[in-house]
This record gives sequence, C-alpha cells and structure tokens, in this order.
Amino acid sequence: QGTPVVSFADIAAAGGPADQWDALSTPAKLQILGVIGFLEMWSETSVVLKADGQEHYVRGGKPGYFPKLSRSDEMAFPHPVPLNLWDPFGFTSKMTPERKEKALLAEVNNGRLAMIGIFGMISASKGLQVPGLDTVGIKPY
Repeated sequence: QGTPVVSFADIAAAGGPADQWDALSTPAKLQILGVIGFLEMWSETSVVLKADGQEHYVRGGKPGYFPKLSRSDEMAFPHPVPLNLWDPFGFTSKMTPERKEKALLAEVNNGRLAMIGIFGMISASKGLQVPGLDTVGIKPY
C-alpha cells in the first residue's frame, strides 16, 4: 500500500492555513519545499545570472531579478520550459525604464505589506493582540 489519498476537499475542510499544511502528507510537503528550494538555488546561481547578463545582488546586481527559466543557451533545462516566472507573457518589455522602476517599487511595497499581513495573522493565531485582527476570530493554532 502507498501513501493515503488526501483529496483537495479533505485539505480545505481541515481549517485554516496551518491546519491545511498539517493535513498534507509528508511527500506533498517535501515536494513543495523541494520546488521552493530549487527556485531559490536557481535565483542565487552566479553562472545563470551571468548568462542573463546580471550579477548577484550582493555584488552590484539588481535586487529581485529572477533568471529566465525558458532558455536556449548552455544553461537550458533538458525539458522544455515554455514560460518564465517573471513576466511570462512579455507585458513589461515595452515599458520605459522609469515605468519599470515605478512598478518595481510598487511590487516591493506590496511584498512588504503582504509580509506584515502574514506576520499579523500568525501573531493573532498564536493568541497575541493584533489591532484590527482581534475581533476577526482567527482560530488559535
């Protein structure tokens, strides 16, 4: 017998995000962490960054730059990868550098707000007082 089958309905019925994570099987968790680990490793690899004409951000490169996944050079994957993570359909290719800078700043600020929100939710789920979230009724984890 293999791993027990867990449906999407089972995971959705588990409760909040922490309970849903707990409802995942160990192989599913390892798969998620493996993909995240690969993407992190790919974005930090100097050889890949140099192939894209970039440097690592601690060596003067562009913070937040993610190397292309869809490539035809020596760093290409053995299987086809049709889209990149950043701008998969090329919507920003016609933007001016000033507009790109403004969009990057907006994206960074959105990420910061998302992190504040996530930590607020985590804090509230641990029973800490978080203004604005105290009355929402977040289930303790």
